[in-house]
Amino acid sequence: MTLIKSISGLRGTIGGNAGENLTPIDVVKFSAGYGAWILENHQSAKVVIGRDARPSGVSFVQLTANTLINMGIDVLDLGLSTTPTVEIAVIAEKAQGGIILTASHNPAGWNALKFLNEKGEFISEKEGKKVLALADGDVNFVPVQKFGSYQTNDSYIQYHIDQVMKHDLVDVKAIKNANFKVVVDAVNSTGGISIIPLLKQLGVEVKELFCEPNGNFPHNPEPLPENLQQISGELKNGQYDLGIVVDPDVDRLALVREDGEVFGEEYTLVAVADYVLSHKKGNTVSNLSSSRALRDLTEKHGCEYNSSAVGEIHVVAKMKETNAVIGGEGNGGIIVPDLHYGRDALAGVALFLSHLAKFGKSASMLRATYPSYFISKNKIELTPDIKVDEILESIKERYKASPINTTDGVKIEFDHEWVQLRKSKTEPIIRIFAESQSQNTAEHLAQKLIMDIKEIISS
Repeated sequence: MTLIKSISGLRGTIGGNAGENLTPIDVVKFSAGYGAWILENHQSAKVVIGRDARPSGVSFVQLTANTLINMGIDVLDLGLSTTPTVEIAVIAEKAQGGIILTASHNPAGWNALKFLNEKGEFISEKEGKKVLALADGDVNFVPVQKFGSYQTNDSYIQYHIDQVMKHDLVDVKAIKNANFKVVVDAVNSTGGISIIPLLKQLGVEVKELFCEPNGNFPHNPEPLPENLQQISGELKNGQYDLGIVVDPDVDRLALVREDGEVFGEEYTLVAVADYVLSHKKGNTVSNLSSSRALRDLTEKHGCEYNSSAVGEIHVVAKMKETNAVIGGEGNGGIIVPDLHYGRDALAGVALFLSHLAKFGKSASMLRATYPSYFISKNKIELTPDIKVDEILESIKERYKASPINTTDGVKIEFDHEWVQLRKSKTEPIIRIFAESQSQNTAEHLAQKLIMDIKEIISS
């Protein structure tokens, strides 16, 4: 059982004791802390809320909405929605904030409250600390005459689709003329009510796998190769051009080639960036855990690449600082700033299909045009006796002869290879990512660091 407080919200497993797991009491407490933060900055306020399809979402949305209403805050409830849709709705409604009830790629036994500011972006570290502090203090609830209003609106997914379709680089005509046939795995969450209608409006023929938003995740919802066996099998039959996979809140996009092999989660951003930079020169940004393939591609286009700490807020901050035209994270998160500053699988799907349609060949042939890097992603479960900071300092000392970046954990560079160790902000683990030009070398490098960590822990 786990409860994790981070700068962007609250995440945990459902049930158990308040303060140790994510319970109704915790939902009310931290919704109230967020509401108090909103009211410190605005005399009156509207907050947009939405949820993915996981089973706890219905009750948690009601708890969140009623807490805010009792603080005098107006609530617009989008119901079943996606993270990027809620972000766009905050902007469109000129609301003062938003809350998304989703634990993203975590299993159905988890949920989370993700807090947005008035720009429809995740709140900053400073703002997040303030929310957490206010949640632990006394919260003022208003008399009944001053209750906030409650409204529902289920039209924003279509609004979101319309905004994506209007984007300058989404070539609807080219996509329709390509007569694509695709398979979609929406893990029985809100991709079924967002990605599917988008594809149909783009004239794409769709076979649906797990697209009923009932919250019964048929497999681990993180879109990693080991969780995509069924959709890969469908593609191997040779009847489809592409497989499209999204996580429960539809901010991550993974693709499967026509031969059933994964396109590569890291290469979702690379391919979309290639298409964007071919039409609009500018800077790119990804986080320190993402493939160096984006840097290579960006420099090939004569543009500048920059990296940020892991986390959407850090990527967005660096994108704004460098005026980037495209950015995101290597987990399949695409950020298109002239649409909005948030990871958006709908935008990713439309831009990738535009790219593939104009390329005029298969997804596997498109993938072959990019530099090949392989990432090994590993983790070590944390126990109370593991002192992460001491481990990272010891690793830095062991590898001090190599270039080291400490912006986010410890990242060590070895020519065309790198390894990064960082403590997760959303799970009780240390992540160990390594990249090389061969999978075996990447895995060997990661395992070498894991052995180093175990040696440090046991010493």
